[in-house]
Amino acid sequence: MHTDPPHRGLAQAVGSGPLPEEETLVSRITILGYGVMCYSVAMAVLLYAFGFIGGFLTPTMLDSPAREPFWAAPAVDLALLLVFAVQHSGMARPAFKQWWTRFVPEAAERSTYLLASSMALGALMAFWQPIGGVVWHVASGDGRAAIIALYVCGWLLLLYSTFLIDHLDLFGLKQVWGFFTGRSYRPPRFHAPTLYKVVRHPLYFGWLTLVWAAPTMSFAHLVFAVTTSVYILIAIQFEERDLVDAFGATYVVYRARTPMLVPRLSVPRPPNRAEEVDPDLI
Repeated sequence: MHTDPPHRGLAQAVGSGPLPEEETLVSRITILGYGVMCYSVAMAVLLYAFGFIGGFLTPTMLDSPAREPFWAAPAVDLALLLVFAVQHSGMARPAFKQWWTRFVPEAAERSTYLLASSMALGALMAFWQPIGGVVWHVASGDGRAAIIALYVCGWLLLLYSTFLIDHLDLFGLKQVWGFFTGRSYRPPRFHAPTLYKVVRHPLYFGWLTLVWAAPTMSFAHLVFAVTTSVYILIAIQFEERDLVDAFGATYVVYRARTPMLVPRLSVPRPPNRAEEVDPDLI
């Protein structure tokens, strides 16, 4: 549930100024309640996803025994992944947002996106079909503990990344609170805190870590991991195109100097004069 778009990974929202007087208290309370509800649903789905992917206590899991014929299960799983990918990236595109806010209040657009993403991910976990078979299995000992620790670190990195960039904005609470208190939402300002100076997409790196850090890698888990990895690499291309449109040369320079997912071991070269930008923005 990453990643967004335009890349919240590098944006900080600023709100100020009064909203039109005709906005009633009832509509403000309704939208605030709606935003809180969407956030609560998203947190519940992510908590379930922690168990679903990791195989901890949830009724459905990636690595459960097969229940359907081998040929049928992958088709269902790929269809569920496709629905999630189209929803998650499609609704994040500026053109869709521009059309969508003709029907959805602008203050509730992010919360609605969050709710739709939660529903798509929830459906994937509810209807996922295990395939059976094992690619690798680490039964016990230090190896298993290390892999589980890496899995937990992937989730912590993902969560930490959301707070680096503004957790409340990413999950729509800042927008609905601003509407409730009478402050309009302004477009984000480019900004790259801590981990974003090392790689452009630490949140996606967290996702990749947690989908591959599996003590038991079943065929279904492999389908999930490979498809998710391919989706992330494709989604980054769309996301960065939107970032270039939004931030122009500032993002082009940042992209040239900062690795996408894997940190550089060497010291980055200093920018030439044509590449120089305000250091407070990087």
